[in-house]
Amino acid sequence: MDLDFGDVLAAREVVYRHLPPTPMWSYPVLNETVGATVFVKHENAQPVGAFKVRGGLTLLDAMSPDDRKRGIVTWSTGNHAQSLAYASSVFGAACTVVMPGTASTAKAAAVRGHGAEVVLTGDDLEAAQRYAEALADRTRARLVSPGDTPELLAGVGTLYLEILEAEPELDAIVVPIGSGTGAGAATVVARELAPACKVYGVQSASSPAAYDSWQAGELVNRPNRTRVAGLATGRGYELPQRLLRTGLADFLLVTDDEIDAARRRLAADAHTLAEGAGAAALAAVLGRPDLFEGRRVAVVCTGGNADATELSGLSGL
Repeated sequence: MDLDFGDVLAAREVVYRHLPPTPMWSYPVLNETVGATVFVKHENAQPVGAFKVRGGLTLLDAMSPDDRKRGIVTWSTGNHAQSLAYASSVFGAACTVVMPGTASTAKAAAVRGHGAEVVLTGDDLEAAQRYAEALADRTRARLVSPGDTPELLAGVGTLYLEILEAEPELDAIVVPIGSGTGAGAATVVARELAPACKVYGVQSASSPAAYDSWQAGELVNRPNRTRVAGLATGRGYELPQRLLRTGLADFLLVTDDEIDAARRRLAADAHTLAEGAGAAALAAVLGRPDLFEGRRVAVVCTGGNADATELSGLSGL
């Protein structure tokens, strides 16, 4: 289980057979607010509204016809689920997604809309994982970990190729972290294309499992209390953590309220509807002028799948 730059380059050939590059823009009003030159990478423009679709396509392309016939099983609260459902529909594979019983009905409906089966069970993501593991063992379908699947990281790494090929003189890239696939892939690409560009990870302080795993140098479990669904993970993942330990310049924590404020800022200054995770990178930049003021910084808007609660939180612009 590993990832190198060659894997990302190979994944680009797969991704570009199905998807165009996403836009990246700099907005003068946002730059003035932040005090830096900020480039917003718009992964919210993907067909499933989030960056993870790149990984889903890369994974399904790499599977044999027999493996696709047996199908895949995974667990997720949203964007990873939609990614695999979408990719499975493209490749004609069966897909089952296990979600907690408390999962958003809109996100479950979106997964079903791509032809996947949704199983709602348990009170949290850990319970959903246990059910998915048992189901894959019983059906012989491939169990796909949201964090420890190299093909997923290779696919999402293609967005960092796009960022650094468009803006090779960046000082920093700031990446939201749930499982850590995006940030882990970013470190691999930055090391090859822009060694002077620092990669910063960002997580909600209310669900700090990845942050604490990075600090401790080992995988840990932590309470998962964030209201930001895309950052709601209760444990660290081995492959992303291995990459983060050697590649991150720093790992920052932000509050859910700071993320909400960044969502409002993106809507007002960058004409962008972001889900909570999609605004976490900007929240970190706004909160740490000592790191980012006067710099050239890319922030990844990882997704735009805001649920009803997040949409209502945009009031007060």
